[in-house]
Formats: sequence, structure tokens, C-alpha cells
Amino acid sequence: MKSVLKKDKKYTVKKENKRINKTIPLLINIMIPILAIILIGYINRNTLDTYRSLKGILVNEMVIIFPVGYGIIYILMGVSAYRIYMRNKSGVDDKGAYFTYFIQLCINFIWPFLFFTFRLYGLSFIWLIILLVAVLITFYKFFRVDKFSSALLIPYIAWIVFISFLNYFIWFYNEM
Repeated sequence: MKSVLKKDKKYTVKKENKRINKTIPLLINIMIPILAIILIGYINRNTLDTYRSLKGILVNEMVIIFPVGYGIIYILMGVSAYRIYMRNKSGVDDKGAYFTYFIQLCINFIWPFLFFTFRLYGLSFIWLIILLVAVLITFYKFFRVDKFSSALLIPYIAWIVFISFLNYFIWFYNEM
């Protein structure tokens, strides 16, 4: 009876360790973009009045939509990256997908500074097009490894197209 209990306890501990080994990478992959956007938001916190003074489509509404939209999208991105990470960890060749994900993430994190901090609306629009290309490459690479991971990036792609549209009109109405 004791040996059965010991085996059950070992099995439970192993099972719990597996769960922890999956949970920590998931949290890390979700928290990387979330913490970065919180930091960017903090750095750009004094630009809200400037943003509200801009002419353009949905400018005032975006103050509410931005945090919610980015929050949802960054969670989906994190889950998507986590799935690729776990595939890579299990021995599946990710064909550079995880690396490409981080490249597009770096490109993404530069845009708020171009747009909000430096008010370079034309350059930030061009930067969004570069970001869109990088995300489409990431989507393709994710698709080759895990189709569900790539599907999780579809809202992100739609969001970038939407933000590009808004950015273009802010550029058009305020600098052209």
C-alpha cells in the first residue's frame, strides 16, 4: 500500500512539474508584449493631450480603444508565440518563426515612439507598413509550424491594418 502511495505521489509531482513547465513559458510569452506596452504607455503618458488635439478619424475614440485592443491582441500574440516556443522546445524545427516573432515585436515597439513621442505621422505610417510586412512573414512562418498559432495572429494583422488607416488620416489631416 505504501509503495502505491509513493508511486501516486511521484506521478502527481511529475504531473505538477509538467504543468509548471508549461505555465511559466506561457506567462513569459504573454507578459513580454504586455509589459513592453505598459512601459511604452508610461513613457508616452504625457502625449495624450497632443493626441486628442489631432484632426482625424476616430481620434478621441481611440483613447479608449487602444488599451483594450492592444491588451487583447498582445495576449493572443503571447499565446501564439508560446505555442511556437513549446513546439521548438519539443524538438520541432520552427524554421526561424520564434526569432521572426521577436523581430516584428521590436518593430512594433518602435511605432508608438515615432507616432506619440516624436509626432512623425508620415514616418510612423511607413513604419506600420514595415510592421505589417514583418507580421505577415511571421504569420507565414507560424503557419508552417502550427496553423492555430498563425490563426491567433489574424486579429493582430487586422489591427495593424486598422491602425495604419487611422495613422494615414492623422498624417493627412495634420501634416499634408
